[in-house]
Amino acid sequence: MLDIWLPLIGGLVLLMAGGELLVRGAVQVAKGLGVSPLVIGLTLVGFGTSTPELVTSVQAALSDAPGIAYGNIVGSNIANILLIVGIAALISPMIISSAALKRDGMVMLAVAVVFSGVAFAMPLGRVVGLLFIATLVTYVYLAFRQEKTSTPEGHGAVYDKSFALQEADAALVPSETPQKSMLVSTMIALGGLVLVVIGGGFLVDGAVSLARGFGISETVIGLTIVAVGTSMPEFVTSVVAGLRKQGDVAFGNIVGSNIYNILGIGGFTALIAPGAVPAEIVSFDNLVMIMVSLALVFVAWTGLRIARWEGAVLLAGYVGYVYVIWP
Repeated sequence: MLDIWLPLIGGLVLLMAGGELLVRGAVQVAKGLGVSPLVIGLTLVGFGTSTPELVTSVQAALSDAPGIAYGNIVGSNIANILLIVGIAALISPMIISSAALKRDGMVMLAVAVVFSGVAFAMPLGRVVGLLFIATLVTYVYLAFRQEKTSTPEGHGAVYDKSFALQEADAALVPSETPQKSMLVSTMIALGGLVLVVIGGGFLVDGAVSLARGFGISETVIGLTIVAVGTSMPEFVTSVVAGLRKQGDVAFGNIVGSNIYNILGIGGFTALIAPGAVPAEIVSFDNLVMIMVSLALVFVAWTGLRIARWEGAVLLAGYVGYVYVIWP
């Protein structure tokens, strides 16, 4: 039993620690090179913390475990909405005031529909991966242009994801004068990258062993344990935003994460290790992802607020979802 759980938990710890070091080092290196704080926030900070999910999905696909690779992506999106938004709304009702956030919610829904449609029609090959990554780069570029002229009420999901992370961890805020030399910052970033790669390997091995040891499909393990484990940064930052009564930020953090999961992690996974999304994900979990994305966008557009009772409904929905897919 220990030989199954130890790699799984150890892998998660290494992933989280490595991801943190990687982003911290990269932020300081970018600041030392004269990159603007806005660019650093929208790229390195906003999406750098998704490195654990990226490495896990790519390594799982390369290890011929597509259930874990794509289960991690789809399961993370479902957990982000039902579990994390649910808990954040229970802590503090989310008031969504930004028109940009409502627009980004529609983008999140659109990419979920496109991903599900493509996965139903064909295996995810390198061309699809390149198109997803190109779409993500375009989206971040447009977000950057918007933020340069934005009012505080007009911030979009990419900015809010970065802001939430910086609020939760002050070390991710680019300092005016780099606190460490470029060499030290580079070594920290590289050390973090090594830990992430090692941690991803342990996590995938542990997840595969867990599935085989208990007779549970790799897809279910990917959709639940792996997905929730790699979504811990989103969980922490959304809870912190909720405690600080920053409903817009918590909402934007989740929307930004879900867009990146599909376009970034899905894109790189298809590019590096092309293959088909498992049939059980295509026929059920992708549809759940679309439905919960639609529900989140609907609530944001209609009431402009996610009340505590709605948070409780989302949380109950996640318990029900896990109950349905768990054997």
